[in-house]
Amino acid sequence: MRRYCLAAFLLLVLAAPAHAQAPAASLPKVAVFDFELFDTSLQGETDGPRTDEHDRLLRAGDQIRKGLAESGRYAIVDIAPVNAAAHEKNLQACGGCDVQLAQQLGADLAVTGVVQKVSNLILNMNIYMRNARTGHIVASMSADLRGNTDESWTRTASWLLRNRLLAPDFGRPQ
Repeated sequence: MRRYCLAAFLLLVLAAPAHAQAPAASLPKVAVFDFELFDTSLQGETDGPRTDEHDRLLRAGDQIRKGLAESGRYAIVDIAPVNAAAHEKNLQACGGCDVQLAQQLGADLAVTGVVQKVSNLILNMNIYMRNARTGHIVASMSADLRGNTDESWTRTASWLLRNRLLAPDFGRPQ
């Protein structure tokens, strides 16, 4: 019985298409940093940072990491070694520190995201992908969202992932 199981397993492995998954070594390595919030709302001015928005920022970054990894087109690099340094900076306005941090991790690409909050009803999610060797922007994308809820943030990140980041030939290093 064991022989038949082993033989069946070997047949499945050998019969699997070679193109099903590229070897991880040949995939572009991506450092996806936690998203940031740019709050220009009156509520943000008077009440300060909100825990629910902080949690949504972390989930948005995790959602993008997971989606890129599951696509089979990218190898996700663990950002833990530089995460504290990344949180000390504004990755959108630090003069390329995201690229420097990605280089420290051995990544080919750096992905950052920012959600601009105009009000609790009007928000905008932006994602930027940069070549970690040159610092050049490979891709940038933006989507408006209405409503400051878990669902609106998740749906917006999902849409950007499907229709921009994972669109055919999108974001490949040049």
